[in-house]
Amino acid sequence: MQASDRRRRSLLAPVLWVPAALALALLGLPLLALVLRAPWGRLPELLAQTDVLQALALSLGTGLMSTAIALVLGIPLALVLARSATWPAVPRRLLRALVTVPLVLPPVVGGVALLLLLGRRGLAGEWLYAWFGITVPFTTAAVVIAQVFVAMPFLVLAVEGALRASDRRFEVVAATLGASRWTVFRRVTLPLVAPGVSAGALLCFTRALGEFGATITFAGSFPGVTQTLPIATYLQLQTDPDAAIALSLVLMAVSVAVLVSLRDRWVPGVTG
Repeated sequence: MQASDRRRRSLLAPVLWVPAALALALLGLPLLALVLRAPWGRLPELLAQTDVLQALALSLGTGLMSTAIALVLGIPLALVLARSATWPAVPRRLLRALVTVPLVLPPVVGGVALLLLLGRRGLAGEWLYAWFGITVPFTTAAVVIAQVFVAMPFLVLAVEGALRASDRRFEVVAATLGASRWTVFRRVTLPLVAPGVSAGALLCFTRALGEFGATITFAGSFPGVTQTLPIATYLQLQTDPDAAIALSLVLMAVSVAVLVSLRDRWVPGVTG
């Protein structure tokens, strides 16, 4: 095995190490600068500020809520996506495009789209306000909706990858033994893809925690109501850079902790 690894490493041309090192520096040096310039002595004081604690509590609460909603909605969608291989090409590609477009769509555009749908004069928001007096934008619910919109594709794609890699023969055997489709899904399919579900949920939570563009466009920035940790970081950068650095450290620490806990499984089928 070691000889094989050495042979694989030897196939990499030495000239490729230069751009690879530059890419690594581009990715790692900004994070190193954040750590080195952090006001470590004032960190407890900065993180204990009332507005910071409010933003942290709001981010954690909405992140957990959006992840729970993504699990309820995203797992069935991932199942549909994984089983769409036999569909005609046009609906199959359209379905995948709808699932993946939030990954490439600028977050601000997502926020504008949500406003046009759920705003007081939006396609659905107009009727919500007229019939029930419900206004969605610039509320905590708007934060959750924005987070679900941008983060759920991470969960869906992770679960879909796990479903495609799972052995469907167990489901067939359970069905031939008389288990209903719901029983097969609950007792066979879900346990088989549990690692993919947990990895997708962690990625979804981390993406929701770091969401900025769609949230500030659709929900605004009201302390204690819609001002999440990324928004608070942006605002603090203009008045108190040390506080912005402290908040950035919190977000970076959460992201690193999630990636470490995934043990190289953030890409379906790839392990360290």
